[in-house]
Amino acid sequence: MDLPISPPLPPMLAKAVKAMPKGDLLYEPKWDGFRCIVFRDGDEVELSSRGEKPLTRYFPELVEAAKRELPERCVVDGEIVLRKGAKLEFDLLQQRIHPAASRVKMLSEEMPASFVAFDLLALGDESLMEVPLGERRQRLVDTLSGVEAPFHVTPASDSYELALQWFEEFEGAGLDGVIAKPRDIEYMPDKRALFKVKHERTADCVVAGFRWHKSGPIVGSLLLGIYNDQGQLQHVGVAASFTMKRREELVEELKPYLAEDLSEHPWGEWAKQSEATVDRMPGAVSRWTGKKDLSWVALRPELVVEVAYEAMEGNRFRHTARFRRWRTDRTPESCTYEQLEVPVAYDLDDIFSGGAGS
Repeated sequence: MDLPISPPLPPMLAKAVKAMPKGDLLYEPKWDGFRCIVFRDGDEVELSSRGEKPLTRYFPELVEAAKRELPERCVVDGEIVLRKGAKLEFDLLQQRIHPAASRVKMLSEEMPASFVAFDLLALGDESLMEVPLGERRQRLVDTLSGVEAPFHVTPASDSYELALQWFEEFEGAGLDGVIAKPRDIEYMPDKRALFKVKHERTADCVVAGFRWHKSGPIVGSLLLGIYNDQGQLQHVGVAASFTMKRREELVEELKPYLAEDLSEHPWGEWAKQSEATVDRMPGAVSRWTGKKDLSWVALRPELVVEVAYEAMEGNRFRHTARFRRWRTDRTPESCTYEQLEVPVAYDLDDIFSGGAGS
C-alpha cells in the first residue's frame, strides 16, 4: 500500500465537556459505532480501528463498497455503524466481530454495515494532516459528494443553535451526542483535541452484588438491577467509577447486606445463562469477556443507588454507569423501567440524506 499516510494510524479523539461549547467550531453528530480509518490504494483496502487493529476481515461489504465509492487513493476517517430500521444498533454491530469467516460472511449479507465519513486525511499523493480542519471538511464534501450507500458524509454545521437541536433530536435515531471541532486545527493523532457532549441521565437501581477489584480485596464495581414488567430483577450493568479510598469504604458499607443463600437471590441462576442469551446475568462468560474473571459477591437486593448513565442499549446501560448517591428513601421495588426517559424517535434516513441541515 503506497499512500502518503500508512496504517495503522491512531485517530484524533475528543474530550468530554458538560455543555455545548461556543466559538469558531464545526459541529457534527456523534455516531455510535466503531471508529475506523479507511485506507484505499487501488484494489487494496484496509479498515483500521481506534486501537489500530485491522477491522478489514469483519466488514467485507465495506471493503467492496470502498473500491466502488471512494477515490482511487485516499485515507478517510469515520465511523462504522449498523442500522436496524430507522435507528442505529450498537449491539448488532458488536456481533460482527466474530472469529468464524463463514459467520462474518453471513452477517455481512444479513445485516450490512454503513460507513459515515467525517474527515479526509489524504488524497492521491497529498497528505492533508496539516491542513486546517475547516479546509479538510470542504475537501471531504467536494471529494465524496457523489458517494452512495453504504458510504455517507456526516452532516456538519457552524450553527450553535442547530447543534443544540441535533443533540436533542438525533438521540432518537441512536446517535450518541454532538462533537465540536475547532476549525483551525490540524489532524492530531491520538490527541483529545476535539470536544464531545453526550447525554447523561440518572436512574435509581437496586444493588444486588459486587465484584472485587483486580488489585485486591476492595470493591471493583457494583452490580445494578432494575425490575421489569414481570417483576424480575434485570441486570442492567455496573457502576465502577470510584477512588481507591472509596472502594475500601464500600467493603464495610456492603458487608451487612451479604447474601448467605444464593437460592434466595434473584440472580442465583445466572450460571445457567448461555452466551447467546441477551439478558445474561453477571458472571456469564462470552467471547467479549474471554478469560476475564467475572465472579461476583451476592448482596441482598435491599440497597438502592442513584447512578448517571448516557443511554440504554436494549434493556441495559450502554456504558458503565457512574455512582451518584445512595437512595435510602427509595424501596427496591420502586426501581422499574418506567422511570427511564425514552428518546423521541428520529428517522436515520433524514440524517443520512442531509435533511437535518448542514
